[in-house]
Amino acid sequence: MNEILKAIKESSIKISELLKDADFGYTSHTNHTGDTQLKLDVRSDELITEIFSGVKSVKALISEEKDEALSLNEDADFIVAYDPLDGSSLVDVNFAVGSIFGIYKNKVSAKNLVASAYAVYGPRLELVICGDKPILYRYKNGEFVAVKELKLNEKGKLNATGASQWGWSKEHRKFIKSLFDEKYRLRYSGAMVADLHQILLKGGGLFSYPATTDAPNGKLRVTFEVLPFAYIYEKAGGATTDGKNSSLLELEVKQIHATTPCYFGSKYEISKLLGEKCE
Repeated sequence: MNEILKAIKESSIKISELLKDADFGYTSHTNHTGDTQLKLDVRSDELITEIFSGVKSVKALISEEKDEALSLNEDADFIVAYDPLDGSSLVDVNFAVGSIFGIYKNKVSAKNLVASAYAVYGPRLELVICGDKPILYRYKNGEFVAVKELKLNEKGKLNATGASQWGWSKEHRKFIKSLFDEKYRLRYSGAMVADLHQILLKGGGLFSYPATTDAPNGKLRVTFEVLPFAYIYEKAGGATTDGKNSSLLELEVKQIHATTPCYFGSKYEISKLLGEKCE
């Protein structure tokens, strides 16, 4: 595990440097889910692949930018699933973006997720690593320094709600309004990493990306976006759901690029959501 975490740290540093002077243009290719690939997405994926190719404990890599799993060491124990550059379309306006990593043992399933990590490329380079608990690290003087354990309060103040509003269900629209009526503040950038990081550091709230008329199965990917963050949020004392179940960690991984509606937050917001759906 230590060599995997070392590779994640090295990848984060290199991508952070890449972002300072990179080509923001698009390629002529699309990824598995139909998104046109930015040159930054492709180069970030290449960097991570290059670094992990020398990690003997990694059996395979699964990436948002790869159609299929990339086999590395057949007899190794771990599979690393990652989004190389979440929020990449926001780099040209200088918003914070990030990378997400899920570490699975032997097989890609929620039950086999043993650790998660994500990097935030903003004014500072920060990294959250979660085994038994999520720890925030900050890059200083050439190394990552532990700052603090991240914990969510029972109830938050922030509301980061995604997807196009014209596609929301009446139930979701009503629920989001109810949070604003409770004086929650809107905080949504369009980069999952940045928005979930803000809620974690501010102590609570809700991030939601619901089912919509144009994306009934949601938009965010289960394997390398949703499950890694669900693991972190629940280890931080929060809760998650797809809008119906009691935890995103109950989801079954049927395809490596499958998507799902998702809600991450403090226990109050998730309980309120599920309670209202039962009424």
